Amino acid sequence: MQESLVRLTRQLSFLVEVDKLKQVLRQTSLIDGSRRENSAEHSWHIALMALVLAEHAGAVVNLHHVLVMLLVHDIVEVDAGDTFAFDIQANATKAEREQLAAARIFSLLPEEQGKLLRSAWDEFEAGVTAEARFANALDRLAGLLSNQHNDGGTWRRHHVSREAVLRRMEPIREGAPGLWPFVMQVVDEAAASGALGA
Repeated sequence: MQESLVRLTRQLSFLVEVDKLKQVLRQTSLIDGSRRENSAEHSWHIALMALVLAEHAGAVVNLHHVLVMLLVHDIVEVDAGDTFAFDIQANATKAEREQLAAARIFSLLPEEQGKLLRSAWDEFEAGVTAEARFANALDRLAGLLSNQHNDGGTWRRHHVSREAVLRRMEPIREGAPGLWPFVMQVVDEAAASGALGA
């Protein structure tokens, strides 16, 4: 009985700790532009996107595994914060900050659960499996949708170039190729409207 209580205590500790993800604000606004989204909202939204858009994956994927990756992919931001995709300086230290955060946060869980979720996080970061490629594609698509519906949003605010956005969106081409024509349409329209630089 004592062992099961220790296990539950660790599981609840982890869940309380990751609740802090609701406080991590991202650069991206909600689609209605009313405020910045937090990382927990982002994770929920792209998990739902996986359910809805699974038919557009570049290969047959294990949807449950994709959902696990999407639910844990930003947990490290509890410690590391959100790193804006187009901030070159902040991205230079991102990997190191996130590795330290992953080591601490996943270790709060019972060992086998911590290893399982850490493995899913590592897989997402590596982006090698079909599931990770699809998950990464959806992560990129979320920002594209927000900027499309916010008159260029962070692209316009930070003077991001068309070329930089296409580089950022590249995982969609492989991970969800059925969505690539839509990506190109949005990017071309944003460039034409002046939301993206040359």
